[in-house]
Amino acid sequence: MTIFYFTATGNSLAVAKRFGGTLISIPQVIDSNELRYKDDIVGVVFPIYGLGLPKMVRVFLEKVKIIADYTFIIGTYGNMSGAAMRNVQKLARKNGYRFDYANDLLMLDNYLPMFEMSKEQDKLPSKNVEDNLTKIIGDIGKRNHLEASASVMSRALSAVCSFMPSNNKNALKYIVNEQCNNCGVCTQVCPAKNIKVTTDRVDFNERCEGCMACLHICPQNALHLKGEKSHMRWRHPEVSLKEIIKANNRG
Repeated sequence: MTIFYFTATGNSLAVAKRFGGTLISIPQVIDSNELRYKDDIVGVVFPIYGLGLPKMVRVFLEKVKIIADYTFIIGTYGNMSGAAMRNVQKLARKNGYRFDYANDLLMLDNYLPMFEMSKEQDKLPSKNVEDNLTKIIGDIGKRNHLEASASVMSRALSAVCSFMPSNNKNALKYIVNEQCNNCGVCTQVCPAKNIKVTTDRVDFNERCEGCMACLHICPQNALHLKGEKSHMRWRHPEVSLKEIIKANNRG
């Protein structure tokens, strides 16, 4: 089994780890000239951003060639999934392959412009993450098939969100406060190679994925957004900083 994943604060990586097999970080292969993979089972785990796909995940799905007896894709989300999974199946078919099983998993929402992290953590027990993930793992173990569906309202919301200014990740305005010690962890956890740290400053370029790994993972809590709802940060307890750096550091 081969599992591709995209992660920022560890939610999707924690899910990918539960399936076992060979784990491959999408940022680590996205620049490959040929993305062609063959295995008995191939899966993809990614976070749903703004009721849609992260830009890098979309590029990956457009480039990859998957040869497998069984394929699946799981989208993790914290509030609403919209038509993301339906749209990802359409994208796969458009590019000549398919996902036999497409499902989403409700987890913690770490989108700082809208959510307060302590309140989001308090909601976790009611989201039944473990029970729902166990069911998904069981479905895939049995090679069940599941076609993603979405209501007319969900499709409309996903369509609207794709054009909203808030989905322009380059519009995020980062604030670096005096707690920054130029350790460089933000550059190592950024999957887009969007951050440069020198001895006296942190610079952000124009390739931001909006994943917020830099904000949540900064050891000094030195990175912020104007108007953010929480100074508290989140990293999935089953995923280490070392694992996120390994997944996202592209040198």
